[in-house]
Amino acid sequence: MDWQKLFQMQQDLDHYILQQHDLKNEEVFEKKVLALLVEIGELANETRCFKYWSLKSASPKKVIAEEYVDGIHFILSIGLVLGIEDYQDHISRAEADTTTMFLHVYEAVTVLKNERTKASFDKLFYTYLQLGDNLGFTTEDIKNAYIEKNKINFDRQNSGY
Repeated sequence: MDWQKLFQMQQDLDHYILQQHDLKNEEVFEKKVLALLVEIGELANETRCFKYWSLKSASPKKVIAEEYVDGIHFILSIGLVLGIEDYQDHISRAEADTTTMFLHVYEAVTVLKNERTKASFDKLFYTYLQLGDNLGFTTEDIKNAYIEKNKINFDRQNSGY
């Protein structure tokens, strides 16, 4: 997949948001990390994969996809802060269940927060894409949902979100 296109779209959105709020990327790195962790939690909540005590089923796939690409937005945004503008696909099917994959993603975010390296970024992106695969999303699904949500995010900024 052409992740560079999505990085460019994210860069445009980030630049717009930073201008609107008179901020610099360096001032929001940790806020972006926390936002990513929150989005991952919201995604887990929609999948209900960890709710062993409940019989209620997961949210519809469209809702889960929207939550999933919220995470993609923040991963791309964090990458841009680190000077990363592309990612090379090299995903393999995860051998773990969904709950375990969420825990792996949380661990990868923590490593990236502490190390801020391309290697830790790549590991996070790889792990998050494995989670997406585990949830049944193709890279084409992710791209389409990202483009749709990116437009919504711009619209939100223009309406005082």
